[in-house]
Amino acid sequence: GLNKEPYGKKATGSRIRWKPDIKVFTDIDVPADYYTDIIKRQAIVNAGVKFILKNEVSPRKFETTEFCYENGILDHVRELVGEDALTSVQFWQSEKRVRDREDLPLYNVKINAAVAFSNRVHLTEYYHNSSWLEYGGAPDKAVQNAFVYQIDAYLKQNGKYNKSESKIKFQDVEDCLVIVMSSFSTMTSYENQTKKAINNKGIQEAMVEMLRHNLEIYFIENPIEAEKIGAQVLINKRSREDAEKTRLNLKGKLTAKMDITGRVAKFVDCRSKDVSEREIFIVEGDSALGAVKQARDPNYQAVMPIRGKILNCLKADYDKIFKSEIITDLIKVLGCGVQVKSKANKSIASFDINALRWSKIILCTDADVDGFQIRTLLLTMLYRLTPQLIEEHKVFIAESPLYEITAKDKTYFAYNEREKDEFLTQLEGQKFTIQRSKGLGENDPDMMNLTTMNPKTRRLIQVKPGDAEMTAQMFDILLGDNLTGRKDYIATHGSEYLDDLDIS
Repeated sequence: GLNKEPYGKKATGSRIRWKPDIKVFTDIDVPADYYTDIIKRQAIVNAGVKFILKNEVSPRKFETTEFCYENGILDHVRELVGEDALTSVQFWQSEKRVRDREDLPLYNVKINAAVAFSNRVHLTEYYHNSSWLEYGGAPDKAVQNAFVYQIDAYLKQNGKYNKSESKIKFQDVEDCLVIVMSSFSTMTSYENQTKKAINNKGIQEAMVEMLRHNLEIYFIENPIEAEKIGAQVLINKRSREDAEKTRLNLKGKLTAKMDITGRVAKFVDCRSKDVSEREIFIVEGDSALGAVKQARDPNYQAVMPIRGKILNCLKADYDKIFKSEIITDLIKVLGCGVQVKSKANKSIASFDINALRWSKIILCTDADVDGFQIRTLLLTMLYRLTPQLIEEHKVFIAESPLYEITAKDKTYFAYNEREKDEFLTQLEGQKFTIQRSKGLGENDPDMMNLTTMNPKTRRLIQVKPGDAEMTAQMFDILLGDNLTGRKDYIATHGSEYLDDLDIS
């Protein structure tokens, strides 16, 4: 033949340029990470081949990334587990002629596996004919079968299981396993068009056999590593079982707790289970319940109506308090289990703030004398039974406006006399109507949401410990048994209330 001169230049090879067709692709803004990922995976399964990715970040300015794994998947696993793996990294290979069914032809399959155990990272990654199998398929099933079988056999033979302990599951192995497999075959059947999984029976059987065989030899030749693997898999298994047990217990407790609230008449829960956003509105009577129910955000706002006469908790003894339906209902709904410690009626009730099911407890009553009295009774009750709620700033009062002032197409809400006067000054010379606030039950949902419920527009007064104490003392003076105290108070402060007297 002819003597060919060696060609030293770099102009060989194929250059392929392509542009995505807008008619086919809905989105052609493919992120650079996509290419990086694909090229890195090609470098992993093509040992020793150097891949260069150049990304044009600005006109004629390129960012260059190079990928080369000299030992392919073995280097990849070494990189993943780092220095502090539980075991050394193993590399196994096999080649075999297989068939998918008796009546189908034989074909060649070549299997490479790099395996290590770690309690920091875990990964199962499969490639076939250089393509990444995102969903695995046959290799995934083979790994589950071989590793559970072989590690279970090791644990049994070495008496590592406790008496009557259940067998390990793949999840316990997977939590500490790093395995990358790359296989090649002359025949392949993919599960679907996307080629993200293969389902060849022949490849699966060859993999199971290869993995079981290599694991068995590895355990025999490396007893110290085998011991470590067995111990870690058992730790994973036992902590999984403990977690399942705890979860079932908790689920039982929570379900029981939720059922209790189901037995509170007319209580309307919210959807969210996230305590940090749940709010409960305590309202008086059915018409207020209806209004608040319509105006609330059902995702995180719940409503509980108070029916009947609220007990004066300042005077009553604990036996009487705990016979009160309103109080027992409220305790059920709060979810923090109030219990009386001593019969002697001296000790405060025990109370678990961590079990509280709400971030805010909002007292929502009419803006009139009756509403004020109900609010005071409720506050006194919380102050005596669950002072922690007030100390932890969980209790609020929803202010509802006292007056609704309408001028042209604008409505103003005045929450007190001072605000009413300010609005009237602003509106001087204009036509307006002013009406005293109606009861909660008569408000339309939109207005109710705007003025009382919506966190963006409502007004909440946070009840501070000092306020609750003051309220209780005032309450005792005005409604308690202290007649002399009441006379003295009225003599001293009575004149301050003259404007509010209804003497018409």
